[in-house]
Amino acid sequence: MLPDESRPPTDEDPRPGGGSGASRCYRHPEQETGIGCSRCGRPICPRCMVNASVGFHCPECVSGDNRRVRQATTRFGGKPAADGALVTKVLLGLNLAVFLLAAYVLEPWLAEDLSLFSVGPQITGFPYGVAAGPDQWYRLLTATFLHVAPWHIATNMVMLWVIGPSLEAALGRIRFLAVYLLSGLAGSAFAFLLAGGFMNSLGASGAIFGLLGATVVMYKQTRTPLGPVIALLVFNLIVTFSVSGIDWRAHIGGLVAGTLTAIGLMYAPRERRTVVQALTVAGVAGLVLLMVLVGTARYGG
Repeated sequence: MLPDESRPPTDEDPRPGGGSGASRCYRHPEQETGIGCSRCGRPICPRCMVNASVGFHCPECVSGDNRRVRQATTRFGGKPAADGALVTKVLLGLNLAVFLLAAYVLEPWLAEDLSLFSVGPQITGFPYGVAAGPDQWYRLLTATFLHVAPWHIATNMVMLWVIGPSLEAALGRIRFLAVYLLSGLAGSAFAFLLAGGFMNSLGASGAIFGLLGATVVMYKQTRTPLGPVIALLVFNLIVTFSVSGIDWRAHIGGLVAGTLTAIGLMYAPRERRTVVQALTVAGVAGLVLLMVLVGTARYGG
């Protein structure tokens, strides 16, 4: 009997190539091949060959390389986009569309049903609007897309266009939108907490002030000169407290929420960035909910 190493191959030979003496593709055993992966050595057929700088690689080695490649992100962990101001443009469009509907098409129904209106039972005998409870809390958000006059929306939209694109490009779309919405909601919630017994408020100013606060944080974190943005913020605060009819509570609430959210998003340690950023957003959202719950309890909803 011949030694095992010199025994003629048969159809049942377990070695690659069986009786033909040729290797078979590890993914397509029916396919003979004389080519192996230049990295791991496994035999690969033409269907599996992936061109490499030297020879060919198998699909598994290629996919392993892709997993090890670090995905590009914005400065603060967002996903880069070709249009870094898309969310800013969408928010501009939404605000303008709602303003036109409220002012020229569905007014006064739209403004009455969507504004931050709240009346406690001490005036009407029963709570109305936001004070009435959860089924009216939608006003906290819808009011941020309403504006009372052309000058009102023009001022807010110019501010949004001035500070929005750079902040969106740095944060990424989702994080930028989170700052905007949380700031608007916090402004509404703070206004309701302090004046929910009798109030009617509307406008995107709370969200805009939140973006201003976030821009200050971004400039501080990136060591950009703070003078211009601080001057812009101070000017807006002076207008807030010197012009009658402006709801300063929404402005301050939005400013604080936007600043706190930005600190959590921009100073999160890289190795735990996703967790810290998620907890930041959840924490600010929880603060908004707490203000609404306390306000509702206070005004009888």
